[in-house]
Amino acid sequence: MSTRSHSGPALPVHTDGVGKKYRRGWALRPVSLVIPHNRVVALVGPNGAGKSTLMGLVTGMSRPTAGSITVFGDRPTGRGLHPAVSYLAQQKPLYKQLTVAETLEFGARTNPAWDQRYAERLVEQAKVPMNAKVGTLSGGQRTRVALALALGKRPRLLLLDEPLADLDPLAREAVLRALLAEARTQGITVVLSSHVLAELEGVCDHLVLLHSGRIVLAGDVNRLSADGTPLGQLVLHHMRAAAQEEAA
Repeated sequence: MSTRSHSGPALPVHTDGVGKKYRRGWALRPVSLVIPHNRVVALVGPNGAGKSTLMGLVTGMSRPTAGSITVFGDRPTGRGLHPAVSYLAQQKPLYKQLTVAETLEFGARTNPAWDQRYAERLVEQAKVPMNAKVGTLSGGQRTRVALALALGKRPRLLLLDEPLADLDPLAREAVLRALLAEARTQGITVVLSSHVLAELEGVCDHLVLLHSGRIVLAGDVNRLSADGTPLGQLVLHHMRAAAQEEAA
C-alpha cells in the first residue's frame, strides 16, 4: 500500500535525504538517489554497507528515520509492497510441500495483476516440471520458480537481494541470462544486490555503490566507465578508496 506524493517524480525510486538509524547508529546515512527507468542496477558494497536497508525502505518493510522516499511517485507506508514492485531475497518465499503448479496458483490468488500464462512460460523455459514439489527441486530450479512468482505479477521494479548466493556459477549464469532477457523485453527496472562482482559484468548498466551507509558512486555504467574500466575493477577501486578514507 502507498500514499501518493504530489512532489515526487514518477521514477522507480527517488530519495531525498533518506536515512535509517538504529540504536547502534546509522544503517543508511541520509542520501539522495535516483534510480531511472529501464535499468539493470548493480547495488554493491561490503557487508553492512546499507544495501538491505535501502531495499527495506523501497519495499516499505522499514520506515525512514530521516528524509523521504518515493516509489513510482508514491510514498511507501509499510502496509505492503507497491503494486508495481516485486521483491526476492536469498530466502526465497516458496513452500516446499507445494508443487510448482500450486505455487503459481498461490501467486494468482495473492496478486491482482497476475499473468498466469506468462508465469507458466517462464517455468517451462527453465524446464522445471509443473507437477514437481518445490522441495524436490535443485537450487537453480527453485530460483527460477521464485523468479516466475516475482515476475508473474508483472512488476515495473524488481528488487533482488542476493537471490543467487546459494547457486553454483553455471546456475547463476543461466538465471542471470534469463533475468536480463526478461528485463529488457518487458521494460522492467531491476535492482540486483550481489557480492559477486564478476557476475554483474556485462549484465548491469547502472551502479549504486554503498560504503558504511553512504553512497560512494551512482550512475550509468557507460558514464562511470567512460575510460573502459571494467565494472568490477571500478567498484573495487572506489571500495578501497572509501575504506582507506574511513581508516585515516
